[in-house]
Order: sequence, then structure tokens, then C-alpha cells
Amino acid sequence: MIRKLIKKITHPFLKYGTQKYFSKPRSYTYAGIEVMVMPDVFPPHYTLSTKLLLDYLKPIDLTNKSFLELGCGSGIISLFAASKRANVMASDINSTALEALEKAAIKNNLSIETISSDLFDTIQNKSFEYIIINPPYYPKAPKSIKEHAWFCGENFEYFQKLFKQLSVRSDKTILMILSEDCELKKIRNIALEHNLMLDLIFESNTIMEKNFIFRIDVIEDNDLLTLFNKAQNLSKKTKGNC
Repeated sequence: MIRKLIKKITHPFLKYGTQKYFSKPRSYTYAGIEVMVMPDVFPPHYTLSTKLLLDYLKPIDLTNKSFLELGCGSGIISLFAASKRANVMASDINSTALEALEKAAIKNNLSIETISSDLFDTIQNKSFEYIIINPPYYPKAPKSIKEHAWFCGENFEYFQKLFKQLSVRSDKTILMILSEDCELKKIRNIALEHNLMLDLIFESNTIMEKNFIFRIDVIEDNDLLTLFNKAQNLSKKTKGNC
């Protein structure tokens, strides 16, 4: 309750301040890797999600693993994975983001492959050992390329398409981060419609926000009791959120 009140009070000031601050390129650094974030690209400075994903990946051995950052934005996660010797592909629909990422890869002496793709539209014939997704989740129709990083469509079209595509793929480990600010129940139900389950594997709880990292798994059997228990367990862990 207190958190919601604080966010309500500070939101107009934060919105104005961040728009002004990010009206020109800004650098972002993690583990000695620096990217330049363009004005039309999602700024990892603004939320906790990017840093949480980076910290989560830090202890994982990614050597020679095939790795996709789906909707890479600044691409800092892709570059970090490359620094851990993963074979990295970074996708986005924002050409400005991809161009800046390619320059950052050269500057940081790291090797990655970039590809312009709306979700998996142009990467259908390749599977990955790791896929990382930091999705847009506010239910509003995006009106610009930058807003695609924040808004998933009035009817959650982003998730409808994402889960439909994932349901017929054979990737090994798919990780997605979501905030308590999203409509988690709605997103989870869309996943279930496509025979997918969101398994909670990490939770971060701060004064300002809770974030959850999920592994997206295919439901391989029709055991309704197992599915019910998983859903109940997830509901208990995220009770009162999203």
C-alpha cells in the first residue's frame, strides 16, 4: 500500500525527469562492459529488471552455449553473455538499438550476432540453450518504436504471439523477468492456453518493487493435479502482487 502511494506521488516527477535525462544518449556499464543507450531505446538505468537478470546470469557457465536475448534493447545482457564466452544472438525490432549494440560490441571487443526480428519471426529455424526475455507488460497499444519496449498491446498481443511461438519451439532454458506491476495472472493464463507453465525460480523484493524471474516450461503431460499444484505454489509465492 505504501509502495503504491509513493509511486503514485513520484510518478509524474520521475516521468518528466527520465524523459529529459534520456533525451540524449546515455552510457550504462556492467562488469566493465559499457553500452551507449540511444533515446529511442529502453534504458536499463530506469528499472531493476536488467540488473537482476545480469546478476542472475553471473554465476552460470555459458561457455559455448547458444544464447538469445529476445528484444535486446541496449544489449548489455547480450554483451555480458558474450564476455562469458556464449555464442550470442541479439534480436530487436528497433534498428537504432541494433546499430548501437553493434558499435558497443566492437568497442568492448566482443563478438555477437544481431538480427532484426519481431519475436521469433526471422529466427524460426534456430534453437537455443538459453533465451532471456525482459518483456513489455503494460496493457496499452504502443504508438512508437520506443513504446514497444513498454507496452504489450491492449489485449496482451505481445504475450499471445510470444507464447504461441514458444509452444512449438525446442529451446532448452527460457527465462523471463516480470514485475509486480504487471498483470501476472493474465500473463500466466495466456501461457497456459499455449501449454506453457511459468515456474518461479527467483524473487527480488525491494522497498520500491518486487521482481520475479520465471523459467518457461512446456507442459508435457495432462496431469491436472500436477498443474494445479504448480499454479497454487506460484500463487502463494506471488500472493498480493501483480
